[in-house]
Amino acid sequence: MQIVNNKSFGGLFLHLTLTAYHLPLRFSLLDAGLNFCYNLSLMQDKIRNFSLIAHIDHGKSTLADRILETTGVITGTHRQQFLDSLDLERERGITIKAKTVSIDYRGYTLNLVDTPGHVDFSYEVSRSLSACEGTLLLVDASQGVEAQTLANCELALRNNMEVIPVINKIDLHGAMVEKTREEIMEIVPVSENEIMLVSAKTGQGIDELLEAVIKRIPPPSGKPGAPLRALVFDSFYDTFKGAVVYIRIVDGVIKKGMKVKSVSSDINYEVLELGVYRITAQPRDSLSAGEIGYLVAGIRDISEVKIGDTVTETNAEVEPLPGFREIKPFVFSSFYPLEDTSPEMLKQALEKLHLNDASFEFHSANSPTLGFGFRVGFLGTLHLEIVRERLEREFGLRILTTAPNVIYKILLKNGKEVYVDNPQEWPGSMEVESVFEPMVKTTVVTPAVHMSAIMELFKDRRGKYVKMHYMNPQRVVINFQLPLSEMITDFYSNLKSVSKGYASLDYEHHGYEEADLVKMDILLNQKPVEGLSLIIPRDRAYYKSRDLVDRLQKVIPRQMYEVAIQAAIGGKIIARSNVVAIRKDVTAKCYGGDITRKRKLLEKQKEGKKKLKKIGQVDVPQEAFWEVWK
Repeated sequence: MQIVNNKSFGGLFLHLTLTAYHLPLRFSLLDAGLNFCYNLSLMQDKIRNFSLIAHIDHGKSTLADRILETTGVITGTHRQQFLDSLDLERERGITIKAKTVSIDYRGYTLNLVDTPGHVDFSYEVSRSLSACEGTLLLVDASQGVEAQTLANCELALRNNMEVIPVINKIDLHGAMVEKTREEIMEIVPVSENEIMLVSAKTGQGIDELLEAVIKRIPPPSGKPGAPLRALVFDSFYDTFKGAVVYIRIVDGVIKKGMKVKSVSSDINYEVLELGVYRITAQPRDSLSAGEIGYLVAGIRDISEVKIGDTVTETNAEVEPLPGFREIKPFVFSSFYPLEDTSPEMLKQALEKLHLNDASFEFHSANSPTLGFGFRVGFLGTLHLEIVRERLEREFGLRILTTAPNVIYKILLKNGKEVYVDNPQEWPGSMEVESVFEPMVKTTVVTPAVHMSAIMELFKDRRGKYVKMHYMNPQRVVINFQLPLSEMITDFYSNLKSVSKGYASLDYEHHGYEEADLVKMDILLNQKPVEGLSLIIPRDRAYYKSRDLVDRLQKVIPRQMYEVAIQAAIGGKIIARSNVVAIRKDVTAKCYGGDITRKRKLLEKQKEGKKKLKKIGQVDVPQEAFWEVWK
């Protein structure tokens, strides 16, 4: 007789030789192991993993509040948008980070994931969907189907998820339930009676919605008796625990004290803490197939954590889970430390924030004028703003941010192909054969009455009309192709302005197209300022430069000498504006007497300002970089 560790059954079992005398005992032990797996399967049938997806401001976070109240997880005394824990989320009224909460409801475990609605955080949505079998597609009854509704619905259907359409805000006087139901049936293959009606504000229809989740969303399909495979879909940094990793157990069982490894890095860890989130962390001794929870393994080197990685047992050989596609940032900006913020502090803050937001990337950069900093890539300008504000608030940093740029593809005359995301790396005009800029395919959902104004806006931004179709006589979906560089300025606000706030926008990247572009430098007293350079269409260079130098004149602080603001393409100045000097009246003490005394003092002042201009440094405030962005 010998004792072996059979991990398929989760513990130690006796292995006996097959003799007639020992046969009943061995079978009883095997039956115990099979019963263990059978019990895990029964528990797995009581799990439902689902997410909330919708266009921005359609009520996801409010619906999550009502679900938590209905199931008794929180009481009505809690604040609104309970899962939006970041100050920025509550201030802006948007969800930035996906949140997971585990709910006990009528013998079932419901794992709810609340996701962001803005297009810049679509990577958060895709990661959250990978941990679920179904989703609630929320649509505002007063707004109907919008651009992100279409995008998120397509994403869920591509992942073969069970989609339950939900019409929210049915209590509003302007609710158009029947019209919204027709629009939903055009994008989701469901019948009329499969669309749920709720009011996240009053709680109407929440019980029926939870019953639909249990009946229509399938339980997880993992194998409890198989070797451990867990998908890492999010993480954050805790000062005391190190990296805290969110995992979805796909196969097998993970236990406290178990030795596990990361498949991608092949680094071994010991599980120090396991648990699930029921508003607060609830430690558990084990998690089995189908469950969503968190893992603490004393990971201090945060570079070892990779979103989309597979966690398994140290001695197991398993097929890695598909994970996630590598995200490619499209908008780039440089961050430089200011005042008492050091480059090392900025680096550590970026590393910790990257653990919580894997959709941005960064690498070191060095500027002759701004010093040592980092070049950071984002999914959009809102993403840039959020990351910058989180660095300032959560880590107490002071940062200078340069104007954002996109990645250009440049074909050189020597046949080489280079990609440039920083105007300072732009090759000389004599080296360039052709330039290609990134394009996006946009989807705009708007009332038909605003269609012509939106067409004109896209035309002004070098957009190309592709197609359109009417969802109903009042609402139209229009598709355009547009240079990404035209979207990173004030495009979204202009779209809302011309449509009186009713148009919604979604976009996806659509390759590169050749364009006639040039690099425009901004010079202060004949010295180029890194971070103020732009890549712009040649035919718009003069108008853009004239507007930019006039705006910079208002934000560049006055000096003791005159400051010349110039826009240049190559060695040619195409626009100029001056910041007048601060003038001290050096003749104030002269009263009466010879005029030559006054002239002598004025000449002396003039010479002093000329000397100061040669050695003086012009202070470039953060507002100047934002003017370039605007």
